[in-house]
Amino acid sequence: MDDFVRNKLTEWGLAEFIQKFQDEWISEESFLCLDDHDIDNLLPKVGLRATFKRRLKLLKKGQNTTYQETVALSPQCQQEHEGAAGSAQASPSTSDTSGKGKRKLDLQGESSQWQSATPKRRGTTLASYTEGIILSDVKNIMGHAQRRLPKQDNKLNKFLNDKIDDLDTDKRELVGVFGKTGAGKSSLINAIIGEKNLLPSGDISACTSVIIKVEANMHSTTYEAEIEFITKEDWQEELWSSFNFFNNNADPENDQENDQKDNQEDDSDDRDAAEKLSAVYGEEWKDKSPENLMDSKYFKKVPEFLLSMKKTLKCESAKELSAKLAKYTRSDSKDSDSEEERRWFWPLVRCVTVRVPRNDLLQHVTLVDLPGNGDRNKSRDKMWKEFVGSCSTVWVVTEINRAAAEKEAWDILESASSLMGNGGECQQIHFICTKSDHFGDSDDHSAAAVHALISKRNMRAKEEVTKEFRKLHKVKKHFSEDCFEVFTVSSKEFLKKKRLTPEETEIPKLQEFLRGLNDRHSETLNYVSGAHGILCLIQGASCRDVAGKKADVCKDLEENMRRELDKVRKPMEKAYKTFEKCLSEGVEKSKRSCQRDLKSVLYPRGMKGSAFHKILKCVVANNGTHKPKKRKQINLNAKLASHLTDSIDEEFKKTFPNQSKCEPFNGVIGTFSLDTKRLIEKYKDVELQLIFLQTEEEKTKTILHKTIREYKKTIYRSLTETIGETMEECYQTAAGFEGSGSLEKMRSAIEDHVDSSKDTMFEQTRDVMLSQMKCLKEYILKTLKDTLQKSIELSLKTDGDSDVKVELAEVKKYYKVLIGSPDEED
Repeated sequence: MDDFVRNKLTEWGLAEFIQKFQDEWISEESFLCLDDHDIDNLLPKVGLRATFKRRLKLLKKGQNTTYQETVALSPQCQQEHEGAAGSAQASPSTSDTSGKGKRKLDLQGESSQWQSATPKRRGTTLASYTEGIILSDVKNIMGHAQRRLPKQDNKLNKFLNDKIDDLDTDKRELVGVFGKTGAGKSSLINAIIGEKNLLPSGDISACTSVIIKVEANMHSTTYEAEIEFITKEDWQEELWSSFNFFNNNADPENDQENDQKDNQEDDSDDRDAAEKLSAVYGEEWKDKSPENLMDSKYFKKVPEFLLSMKKTLKCESAKELSAKLAKYTRSDSKDSDSEEERRWFWPLVRCVTVRVPRNDLLQHVTLVDLPGNGDRNKSRDKMWKEFVGSCSTVWVVTEINRAAAEKEAWDILESASSLMGNGGECQQIHFICTKSDHFGDSDDHSAAAVHALISKRNMRAKEEVTKEFRKLHKVKKHFSEDCFEVFTVSSKEFLKKKRLTPEETEIPKLQEFLRGLNDRHSETLNYVSGAHGILCLIQGASCRDVAGKKADVCKDLEENMRRELDKVRKPMEKAYKTFEKCLSEGVEKSKRSCQRDLKSVLYPRGMKGSAFHKILKCVVANNGTHKPKKRKQINLNAKLASHLTDSIDEEFKKTFPNQSKCEPFNGVIGTFSLDTKRLIEKYKDVELQLIFLQTEEEKTKTILHKTIREYKKTIYRSLTETIGETMEECYQTAAGFEGSGSLEKMRSAIEDHVDSSKDTMFEQTRDVMLSQMKCLKEYILKTLKDTLQKSIELSLKTDGDSDVKVELAEVKKYYKVLIGSPDEED
């Protein structure tokens, strides 16, 4: 098989059939001669065959009468081919740019396969190309250029190879989907991505503490799921924690003080722990020790768990995959009669990634179904926080009938706001009210009246939810009202269209939002821009008669860099001083308020005796945090750090904005410039090298913005994490208390530690954050200087041997189309 067939199958999403075509000895020539009977034998599915036939027809039409000029020729036919190419004005397809000796590449341009793709010869314009075709063509061009680089191992060739390899980046946007079980999350995701049976819905116990990622499978037509398990050590720790939870009864002296509500909440946590154990072990766990429950016999059906491996499922349909996933994502085990069949493994699962074949909405977007607001398992809770902090958009899902009053939805939003905002990268919050078609007593009204009532109720729901959002002061510290939008959706009506039109269900609005996140234009433009710059460098390096000019331009560039780095340094130093001042004020307030803050956690109102004894036991065992089943998450470290975070929140939001249109440090990195545009006018002989440097400068700034976005999360979270590290010793001490009076002993241990540490703990926390700010400043300056200095030296002080005039001209045409200034006569 030649590269033309392999590339074409990959481009059309049929890479899994490459071996089949190879087995049938399909060459480029025979590929273009395939008839309906041949295609029916090669491809198994009607849909695949129909799409293939249409694309093949379009490809043949593009070939027109010049097919004989574009197919691979044997050596004895090359002379005849060159003569025909020299006289013909028609052009071959640009689909295959790899060559590998199959086509003669005339570097003078007369019969070049690259030059022959110009619009005037194709009878069309480059602007009519889809961006997918442009991206595919330019990738093929760069692959060809990379293979033609000299083989000698020198700095320039290694640099060029690395730059070409780095062109491909998978920019992926995460959309987090929150909501309690039964709110309609699964139905919403299924409707939006057009897969009715993918995620389980309609069951109030469909998912429990399992993060499910949904993304596109762009390499296969199968439905796939990748199951990642927690480690054996994590499960063993959870077993011990659960057994300790059952065994640690209330302090006897406080037993009589328990009220009914306390006992109910106490029982709900007990039931939660017991449910996990029963899912994995049935009833056997009740008379076994944690050591015995780690026996490998209990995990025969999930050997991947014991081997610390991921489990992969592949199915032909979404429904089949959903059924196979049930044991790894659902807590309902009532469907089976036998004890063995009732064994489910969701407590052992850390995360599930579901891949849907060829779904354009998910090509660069991952939907993440995030259960609740955290998890008592450390591994799952850590992953939950990582995902929340990485989401560019969050969907909070709740039923419309009580949307504004739904306490759990607002609790989730409040508890996660700092992780999403200053501690994350969330730009938008979508509050999604589901089941908007539901309306009581609809039989008493005409269809038109019901439609009018539904529309009115939906508008009222949007107004009430927006009013409720305005009351959330903790959330508003991180997100303005411009970041908040309410949707009223009906997954059912989107499919059935009985009461509402598809547009009125607002599912299409959410689909359009995901299309915008995919941002194919930016992906294509970034790749083509980078490719254009690299080809400019390759071609420019072969020009050896401008040595004097190169020395002059190097001097100008280095002077510009010194000046621009100074411009970047000053605003960052100013930001450092501002944070130092804010944090110092926060330190003093923390010292004054820490005991009062502790009391609000250690002596909660309305809770007495065993209920809080067990909760505090879990708090100290989990280094200061715990999520009770029916209460808000307790985070003692965050409470102690609250005055420090409050002191910087406003300034932090300004310095490190999440909005894509805003840049960190008031945009100072974006304004950094080596002034290459002016230098191009001054030094025309080294224009190509300067174009490369211009491209490299933009790429470096883009990479830095991404790095800053990640590093700022670490900086912000350091306040709470440093407090947690300082408190770790007293948590360990408190966790060791047992028996009578242990509740008061735990409280005293924590209070005494804070009292003795407060004069140093908060100052140390401040210093850690400031140190990280300083490291970020130094990293930014060093990256700008080192990256661009290396690029200057290799582009202006190193010679090369490759001639890529033809490839450069072709990529330049694509680049001009993408930036909106085509020059077809160039």
